[in-house]
Amino acid sequence: MTNRAILAEALIAQTPWSGAQHAPLAGDASNRRYERLTDPATGRTAVLMDAPPDKGESVEPFVRMSEYLRSIGLSAPEIYAEDSEYGFLLLEDLGDALFARVLRDDPTLERTLYDVATDVLVHLHAAHTLSLDSYDPALMTELAALSFTKYAQGIQGSHDEEARTRFELRFADILHRETGGTRVVVQRDYHAENLIWLPDRDGLARVGLLDFQSAMLGHPAYDLMSLLQDVRRTVPVGIEMRMIDRYITATGVDGHDFRTAYAVLGAQRNLRILGGFARLAIDYGKPHYVDLIPAAWAHLRRDLEHPALVPVADLLRSALPEPSPENLAKLRSQ
Repeated sequence: MTNRAILAEALIAQTPWSGAQHAPLAGDASNRRYERLTDPATGRTAVLMDAPPDKGESVEPFVRMSEYLRSIGLSAPEIYAEDSEYGFLLLEDLGDALFARVLRDDPTLERTLYDVATDVLVHLHAAHTLSLDSYDPALMTELAALSFTKYAQGIQGSHDEEARTRFELRFADILHRETGGTRVVVQRDYHAENLIWLPDRDGLARVGLLDFQSAMLGHPAYDLMSLLQDVRRTVPVGIEMRMIDRYITATGVDGHDFRTAYAVLGAQRNLRILGGFARLAIDYGKPHYVDLIPAAWAHLRRDLEHPALVPVADLLRSALPEPSPENLAKLRSQ
């Protein structure tokens, strides 16, 4: 038994799951690991999160966000037990009914699920905010520039540093101009593989929330864009347009300004994904993330058609290589 396994068992021993059976659960892009615990006597389950502090992980942001989301009536996992020093949480098990899986099995639920996921954001954005760091133009530009330093460089062996500098200056200016205003809590990874369908609950509580520990304060369009410009499943354009309209109608925000911010933030997120997923392949030995790059590229190309992005559109089209099979193979092979 490893040291971390011993530490985990010490926490679990203080709970009703002390004699539980363990089974691994799928992880994410982080260094966190997850196990499902099943009590053989009752069949009750819980989830163990293992977030090693020596690998840069901390459970505290998850705890804080979970408590906040639950306090405003949303379905984040309840925390049964916590060891923040060593990086363990025992969590309520929300099940396996990820939106992506549910919709694969029953596409007729698509409108229902996206309606309620959009309504969750309306509710969240009307709630009091937490004191969180800001997802501001400087940070967003820095992350978008990974498309040069990791994606383009990973394919070409180098990148156009002058083009990157011009992009950073212009894009920061666009972000300042088009994404200011009200700040809300943004989860920053709100999409169909981080949402759990809980049909036995009522209203907004039917949406189980996961992977929200990186939340910051940002523009209200960000999480809606993350939901609808999903690189893991194709969201029909009709659903995308209806959900944007639904959010605008429910909140009363200016439609033109919101749609402009949506496109600009879409470009930012998809540029970050190009660079971030290339980095996961090259630096962390996770080449399967490269498979998602073509979807991000397709979203980016559409976002760049928006007039607000004219100052960077041609520059990006010229400086960033297309994700051809040959180029993706280069990223996977490093």
